[in-house]
Amino acid sequence: MIRRLKGLIKNIHRPTNRIKVYALVGSSGTGKSFRARLIAEKYQIDLMVDDGLLIRGQQILAGQSAKRESNRFKAVKRAILEDTEHAQSIRKALDAEKFSSILIIGTSEKMVARIAEQLELPYPDQVIYIEDVSTTEEIAMAQEHRKTQGKHIIPVPVVEVKKDPGHRVLDSIRFFIERHPVLFWKKQIIEKTIVQPPFSRIGKISISEVALSQMIMHCVEEYDPNIKIQKIIIDDYHRDYSIEVILSIQYGLKMGLALSELQNYIVQWVQRYSGIHIKRLDFTVDQVLHDIDGS
Repeated sequence: MIRRLKGLIKNIHRPTNRIKVYALVGSSGTGKSFRARLIAEKYQIDLMVDDGLLIRGQQILAGQSAKRESNRFKAVKRAILEDTEHAQSIRKALDAEKFSSILIIGTSEKMVARIAEQLELPYPDQVIYIEDVSTTEEIAMAQEHRKTQGKHIIPVPVVEVKKDPGHRVLDSIRFFIERHPVLFWKKQIIEKTIVQPPFSRIGKISISEVALSQMIMHCVEEYDPNIKIQKIIIDDYHRDYSIEVILSIQYGLKMGLALSELQNYIVQWVQRYSGIHIKRLDFTVDQVLHDIDGS
């Protein structure tokens, strides 16, 4: 009761009479986070609350993602902002933002109403159901990916998601949308991040050291044939792979940039096509070659 009274006092300063609250409602795994950005663009919505995160455009403003929790119970509590400090951090960010509309994403109208209450926002003016914006086939495909692969989407770029090391990033999706502000059309790139939360991992994925070594060798050869592998050391403690690759490189190679790009290339390629998690990938340059034949 005291918190609600405080909320009423705060709302005198926050212009809630000019804030339009939208809700996107759909069962778990039906593709709400994938569709959210398109809805935000269509209705020109300023902010979004999705699974414990406050998002503006392609930037996370505040909150902690439910998709990093260790079990579903904790994930649900995180998503509905049950934690007082978590909810307070998002309310504080809202007070600092200028906005006239916000989209709240949830699995039911009751859930979005609860989130709105926690953020001291009005009950949603407009409720959009996932069935209204996705086809039956699209929903079925999203549910199949959730069920068989444990894939979840966060509607911001990978660089934003990786700020929180608790996420296991699998991939990213980029696509164009067209906007027509006044007299002309323009294209905007939208990026979303695919993650696999701890609570939705399907079994334990493992790979033989020989197969993993072959994948790494293929990546290096494809990236630059002049970089030679001397040895690959693999530690698969609890299936979180730590790898050291000992290299010989060609003289004149811009080592820092090249090895950084190669590192990202290997991690992304191996994780995408094998499904394993590379916790760490280190390079050790043991030899600098002056000629292509290794002399």
